[in-house]
Amino acid sequence: MANNTISLRSLLEKEKLNGINFLDWFHNLRIVLKKERKEYVIQEAVPNDPGANAPRADKEKFKKHMDDMLDVGCLMLATMTPEL
Repeated sequence: MANNTISLRSLLEKEKLNGINFLDWFHNLRIVLKKERKEYVIQEAVPNDPGANAPRADKEKFKKHMDDMLDVGCLMLATMTPEL
């Protein structure tokens, strides 16, 4: 599975966002995120922090969303040209 992820991510590395290719870049980003099961991060609103007294499942779901959001944000930044 790691090889498939790496090869899909190479789509983004070959065609970095440069300001005029947003639609192609975003299309490729969605393919990669769908494969990594993180597409929800760009489709759903950021959930509210469940708070200290929330059930453990709610806290874990929130933490996963935040961790995935960090991964997606770093991927997006890494696949943009430095000028952006």
